Amino acid sequence: MSDTQDGVWLVVGLGNPGPAYAGHRHNIGYLVADELASRMGSTPGNVHWRSHKSGRADVVEGRLSLGGPRVVLARGRGYMNESGGPVKALATFYKVAPDHVIAIHDELDIAFGTLRIKLGGGDNGHNGLKSMRSSLGTGDFYRVRAGIGRPPGRQDVADFVLSNYSTVERKELPFQVGDAADAVESLITEGLEKTQQRFNS
Repeated sequence: MSDTQDGVWLVVGLGNPGPAYAGHRHNIGYLVADELASRMGSTPGNVHWRSHKSGRADVVEGRLSLGGPRVVLARGRGYMNESGGPVKALATFYKVAPDHVIAIHDELDIAFGTLRIKLGGGDNGHNGLKSMRSSLGTGDFYRVRAGIGRPPGRQDVADFVLSNYSTVERKELPFQVGDAADAVESLITEGLEKTQQRFNS
């Protein structure tokens, strides 16, 4: 496994497309990708996603730091459980190995507001990760896991992830999104160990 900043990086925000899903817990990957795209633009907040020629994802290309490696930010145009196909198409097109792929996704087993950064592992029931592992033929890509916590009471897990954040959570959400974007930048420039030391608190 390479832990360097050489080569192109593919950073994928996992989520579901369309305004109906935009505020859901399952879509934090999209929110972090938007934040990174904003940082990449010459005008912060002015994000220009464009359709990739594969037709399966929207992308923004650029650099997150002066002199840093080239980064392709991506959001799939299909649903979460179909994430693998678009990711595989982009990885093939840009010649990105799995060890230069970063998936940003929601994580039930981590408290809201916290992050865990890791390399490899299973999918823990997450359909987006399951699809990626199947299409890439490996789970050895980086994950920025944004905690959403477990549903309260007896609420169904699927209903919980496909529901909006609470009023209290929405006030804290920008901080988690910002931290997750910082973690992606750190992974690319500092490597896994330093990023884990900083963010896996």
